[in-house]
Amino acid sequence: MKAYIFPGQGAQFTGMGKDLYENSLKAKELFQQANEILGFDITKIMFEGTADELKETKVTQPAIFLHSTILAEVMGSKFKPDMVAGHSLGEISALVANKTLAFSDGLQLVYKRALAMQKACEVTPSTMAAVLGLDDHLVEEICANTPGIVVAANYNCPGQLVISGDVNAVEKACESLKEAGARRALILPVGGAFHSPLMEPAREELAAAIEDTHFKKPACPIYQNVSTFAVTEPSKIKENLIFQLTAPVKWTQSVQNMIKDGATNFVEVGPGNVLQGLVKKIDRNAETEKGEA
Repeated sequence: MKAYIFPGQGAQFTGMGKDLYENSLKAKELFQQANEILGFDITKIMFEGTADELKETKVTQPAIFLHSTILAEVMGSKFKPDMVAGHSLGEISALVANKTLAFSDGLQLVYKRALAMQKACEVTPSTMAAVLGLDDHLVEEICANTPGIVVAANYNCPGQLVISGDVNAVEKACESLKEAGARRALILPVGGAFHSPLMEPAREELAAAIEDTHFKKPACPIYQNVSTFAVTEPSKIKENLIFQLTAPVKWTQSVQNMIKDGATNFVEVGPGNVLQGLVKKIDRNAETEKGEA
């Protein structure tokens, strides 16, 4: 069975999507529609912008969403998912690709999500850190015993976990994690504590937008970051998506459940190849490939 997986923030690069724009009329139409919906020329930033311009959350999130969803559209009959999943932001790309959300609705949600997260980041000085080489339970325990707000945010693959919280708590936790034997505990260059309780204002803001958006029955199951199991019920998909901003991304568990349910081949649709690498670390027998137009 084929699983299609969609990347999140951090996969962006200058020139992303330009080949799709130049070689497909359908892609060109969707990119132009996106410029109108967003009210600014995102294609110009995607094709010619600097790394700093692309790094702005309000640009990064829609840019990655557009690259992923337009590529899935251009793949045409080659795009035949038995199941889908997306890492953080990639979950909304996956929901457009499996026909739960209309393209325009998905883009508007992504943009509202980006702005709400940006706003939440400005409230409290916060950050994230990558932790390598420690058991998940030990990382969770150290976070729980660290003063302030710091939690496990991304379960990327065995031995690779990202923590998230207020700056002081994350720094203290990193010291304790190194003392406990972590190979690395490295502060990441991000503007806030994504997938932590500090995203609560963004979750509240996005919840209203999600409730007002029409979710259809998907063409195939989605394995969501919050629940990690196959979901096909639109009301449940909505509920999981609302909690995603303050809950951890359980990528390891999602991939393990997809494999348990029959996935043998994982196709990464969108910029970069980070997710293929993570899938291989979760199960080296899984086949991975890059989605091509």
